[in-house]
Amino acid sequence: MKTNIKRHAFSLWTGVLLLIFGWGLVGMFQVMTQGLAITNLTDLTPWGLWIGIDLSAIALAAGAFTLSAAVYLLKLHALKPVARTAVFIGLLGYTMAMMTLLMDIGRPDRFWHALVYWNIHSPLWEVTMCVALYFIVLLLEVTPIVGRADFVRRRWPRLSQGLGWVHVLAPTLAVIGLLLSLLHQSSLGATYGILAARPFWYRSALASLFLVSAMAAGPALTVLASKTAAALTPHAYVDGWRLDNISRFVGWVLVALLYLRLWDTLSMVYTHQPGRSEALEMLTTGAYAFNFWVLEMFLGILIPLVILLNARLRNRPALHWLALLFVVIGLFAYRWDTNMVGQLVVFSYLPEQTLPLFTGYTPALIEWQVGLGVIAFGLLGFTLGVRHLHVVDHRLGNTIHQPLATLHMAQATD
Repeated sequence: MKTNIKRHAFSLWTGVLLLIFGWGLVGMFQVMTQGLAITNLTDLTPWGLWIGIDLSAIALAAGAFTLSAAVYLLKLHALKPVARTAVFIGLLGYTMAMMTLLMDIGRPDRFWHALVYWNIHSPLWEVTMCVALYFIVLLLEVTPIVGRADFVRRRWPRLSQGLGWVHVLAPTLAVIGLLLSLLHQSSLGATYGILAARPFWYRSALASLFLVSAMAAGPALTVLASKTAAALTPHAYVDGWRLDNISRFVGWVLVALLYLRLWDTLSMVYTHQPGRSEALEMLTTGAYAFNFWVLEMFLGILIPLVILLNARLRNRPALHWLALLFVVIGLFAYRWDTNMVGQLVVFSYLPEQTLPLFTGYTPALIEWQVGLGVIAFGLLGFTLGVRHLHVVDHRLGNTIHQPLATLHMAQATD
């Protein structure tokens, strides 16, 4: 009876996600054929909901390089099962980011131009190259997971053996992935930080803030997804002590993020700069004050920081789960606030208009349609990965080449 309920719940969940993803595909086709004119993006606010999803997806995928570096560079081999989950989430995150970018660039047929026509003076070119190369690294890191799947071993044993061989390259891939991730996670912030025409963005601290926030949110999402999967399905199994160690690490990264975020933001009140001061007021006391003080600082940093650094609070499952969720929400809020506030205060090109002007932005239905479709794709991919690829199973330990059936039989014998 209980098995039937779980089976029906899984079918309903995947069915809903497929419907949303299909709806999103329809929206993507409309954007491809009709262009960005059907969105609410303008010359004044060219980066909207899709860029918010893109920036968040890449940051939430940072658990891949963080945990892979911990396993293969710091020799924390006990975290290898969690790193496997993080790598799979990382692949999904980068795929989601590229899907939204394909919609946002306006001419998706020219996506390959950055790879062929190098503009070494542009941080966006560097981000593009790093994302493309790191996506290849993630594909290679995920191939042993696919090769270990029971249906691949059963139907294509030679392919399974060949895919498993890639695991030998894991330490090298971890080093390459770390270098590429450090470059482009910080360069995403630097892309904003060099835009002198947007005074609120024009500061070097954004590179550090983007990197540190990703190092907090990426592992937090990995732990959150692992705990949620283990609670909902027998296809996932976690060891609490592994996730507990990562959660404590996230807590300390939040300490650094709190310092950097407060110092970077509040130091801007020392001087008045047209455009920057108005945007700062919008962020701290205006339309985005709730996002900044409540979603970012209070829910996104302070509450999780207290819970994750306190063993007694962290050992309460509900509080632990909420703290991780709040970190993810805080990351979304931070990337959204940074992206939007810098665009909503603009200057006229007319020489007699020296005061900053204000604009607005509300995502169009087609933007929500595509954005929700991309999010549904990520959730669907993780759901199927948990069920069929065992991406959340700490019983595997370091025995990545061992068949699951054999491993579970051996554990039952023990």
